Amino acid sequence: MKIALLLAGAYLLGSIPFGVIVGRRRGVDVRKHGSGNIGFSNVLRVLGPCPAALVLVGDVLKGLIPVVVGRRLLLMWAAPNPDSWLLATGLAPILGHAFSVFLGFRGGRAVATTLGVLFGMVWQAALVGLGVGLVVLGVTRYISVASIIASASVPIYLALAGVRMEWAAFWTAVAALIIARHIPNLGRLLEGTESKIGQRVKAQPEEQEASCD
Repeated sequence: MKIALLLAGAYLLGSIPFGVIVGRRRGVDVRKHGSGNIGFSNVLRVLGPCPAALVLVGDVLKGLIPVVVGRRLLLMWAAPNPDSWLLATGLAPILGHAFSVFLGFRGGRAVATTLGVLFGMVWQAALVGLGVGLVVLGVTRYISVASIIASASVPIYLALAGVRMEWAAFWTAVAALIIARHIPNLGRLLEGTESKIGQRVKAQPEEQEASCD
């Protein structure tokens, strides 16, 4: 029962749509602008850097917090197979973001939330993925391309680092989920319509608000 509550709490925390919340505070439904995504990249495109930074921090923390808290609780409860339950705890907020109960089981790409989970589990792999993503972003200027390649780099790094097969398989599955969530982006890339970082989407005049207040 305790573990079930932990997993449910992790999923619900992951389901909090910070992109929608921040957008509504500024009179904008980000799902109706740009790519329609609720994550950092679309909020940046629609509302600007300050609102996007708030969303990024919120999405990372909702992945990090369940893993940090979950590891402590699983040890305190002396749970059987704690590593397996920790993986389940990490998966819960990722699924929460991608399939949010608050948005009719729709959501975002889960990149930032996955980064938070990864920092809580294997911070070295998180730094590798983040570094790869930043390099690719600097070269291509496409956040979607950077996210896809960074996600794919994580299981490769973990396999080379010799982690247990269970963990490598888990992060391979997560990478596959993230890549699958980027299929619309891949379509826009092929069509030449994918937005690069820094490109803005004009919202309605009464909706334009990008301050940090």
